[in-house]
Formats: sequence, structure tokens, C-alpha cells
Amino acid sequence: MIKLQNLCYHYRKKEELFKDLNLDLSPGKIVGLLGKNGSGKTTLLKIICGLLFPKSGQVQVLDHQPKLRRPVFLGQLFFIPEEFHLPAVTIDQYIEANSGFYPTFDQSLMRQLLKECELPSGTFLNQISFGQKKKFLITFALATKCKLLLLDEPTNGLDIPSKSIFRSMVAGSLDNDQLVIISTHQVKDIENLIDSMIILDQGNIILNKDLSEVSSQLRFSKRKSLDGLAVIYSEAIPGGFNVISALPEEPSVIDMELLFNAVTSGTQILKP
Repeated sequence: MIKLQNLCYHYRKKEELFKDLNLDLSPGKIVGLLGKNGSGKTTLLKIICGLLFPKSGQVQVLDHQPKLRRPVFLGQLFFIPEEFHLPAVTIDQYIEANSGFYPTFDQSLMRQLLKECELPSGTFLNQISFGQKKKFLITFALATKCKLLLLDEPTNGLDIPSKSIFRSMVAGSLDNDQLVIISTHQVKDIENLIDSMIILDQGNIILNKDLSEVSSQLRFSKRKSLDGLAVIYSEAIPGGFNVISALPEEPSVIDMELLFNAVTSGTQILKP
């Protein structure tokens, strides 16, 4: 679905951000795109949807070149940026004006998700909070049933109950032929949602793994002491340590924040 080959990109008068970056993603996954601020997450999403053009390399998305922005391509993709503007219209008016651009739009799903978010259809979009606006955009994105959904920091501005609703809606609304990429630096918000994890650091992909592969190689645990452990990475916490060790003795829940910190610190924790 997404194939990037030898991608190079830089902003004017700035150092190169991506150099010979390669990425191949297939449908049927929810992918977490993680990285520190400035690592290139938003830039990568904009290149994928054709809002930014690479300086060199090949970008193939949904069998199209995104930079051409052809209607048949745009009707299969929905991008929610971190910052956005919604017009002074009601929810119903917005749906009526925009749903026709997406051939697979599901009106029934849209109504169901609006109900879950407690957003009445007559609500004016310019009169609600930022968090409510974001929930509306997420419901609209899911209702398009687009093959590719790109969500940039979707949980920013959401309170704790809304974050839970977000995870439930995404997990329950997708088909097997869809691909969702969620860009965030709020690792905890998506750790129970994603199937695969990509970590960007200074314009490079330093990790691209399915979580099933991570759990088959690593064990995550809390320990009072590090004595006698084959520790790959650890962080001190009150009363002990959060630990990543090799060759799990038993299945363990992945601590994505700990994994992220380990990888971005330069620790080699996974086999190639």
C-alpha cells in the first residue's frame, strides 16, 4: 500500500531531514509512528499524502504518486493534521458537503460514532471545544472507510475519557483492507491499539517492527533489583526498576514508553 524508496527530503536552508529512507507498509494494520518533536513524523505523513514533495526517491501510495493529488487517490485517503480549521456549519451540513468525495463513506457508521461521542448532528462546529472538534474529525475519518487513514497527534486535546473512546472507535471501525498510521509522541495513548511500531529519530527509521515480534524477543518487567538479570535496558523508578530483558521466560505486556526510550537512547535491543 505504501512504498518509499531512497526518499530524500529537506527544508529550504536546512539540513537534510530524510536521506535514502525506505519504508514498505501493507494494509490490515494500525501502525504507531513514534518520535521526538522534530524527528520528521508530520513531514513523512505529508509526503505520503502528497502535501510535500520529496527531493528525490520514489513514493508509491495506493498505486499512485501522491504528488499528483488525483481525485481517485484522494478519495481513498484521509489525513487529520495536528492543527486544523472547521467551518461555521453544523455537523449535518459538513457531512452533506464533504461525504460525497469519499465513495466508501458509511452514513450509518457516522451516526453511530457521533452517538458514541455525544455530538448532536445539529451542533455548529465553530462553537464546540478543540477536543470535540477533534472527535468529530476522527469520526468523519473513520466513516469514510478510506483505505489509508493518517492521524497526526489525534489524542492531543482529548481528555482521558475521550482518549478511551478514540481507542475503542478506531479498534472497532476498521476493515482488514485498511491501513492506519497514527503519529504521536504520546506513547501511552496508543499502546493498546497498535499492531506495529515505527520509531523515527533525526530523520531515520531506527525501529520498524510488529509488536508480536517484539514480544517474542523481549520481556518487560518491574524489579526491585537488577542482580542476576540479563538486562538489556533499565530505568530507575520508585522502589526498583523498569526492565527490558532478553528471551522472555513468559509472555509479558509491552511497555511501549520503555521500549521507545531504549531505542532512542541507542540501545540495540532487537535482532535485525
